[in-house]
Amino acid sequence: MNQNTRRHSLLTLFLLALVLLANTAHAATLMPRFVLPSATDGKAVDSNTFKGKVLLVNFWATWCPPCRKEIPSLVALQGKYAAKGFSVIGISTDQGGSSLVAKFARKMNVNYPVVISDNETPRNFGNILGIPTSFLVDRGGNVRKRYDGYVDSETLERDLLQILK
Repeated sequence: MNQNTRRHSLLTLFLLALVLLANTAHAATLMPRFVLPSATDGKAVDSNTFKGKVLLVNFWATWCPPCRKEIPSLVALQGKYAAKGFSVIGISTDQGGSSLVAKFARKMNVNYPVVISDNETPRNFGNILGIPTSFLVDRGGNVRKRYDGYVDSETLERDLLQILK
């Protein structure tokens, strides 16, 4: 085997390895478990209680304009698909305390669980740096899609329907 053929073979193997690694990186990952206080009553909400449901885990804050814009869509999805085993879980990153978040949630007619984030949970979800950031999770607890920033209701519903089947 001449040197050019050997280099070509090694380059081909290297590129094949990269492709395989890239495909592996896109495999579904399990949603991190969390136990966080409810914004409305302070009781612990354990993510394990949502096993078997399709979830949209939404990191947000009351002061965030895109988050505020997204909430009516999340409320509509919760109302429309809850009976089919779907739930939104709002994880507030506000620093102002649960009473501020609870008041805001009531004002926005939020019909899904809202919890107060700790420092660890955003890290466990992959270092959330901006909000809103949402994760679509299948019934097996696998994160199927990550949304960084505002997502329109049509996109959310389309993706949700693919998993709710």
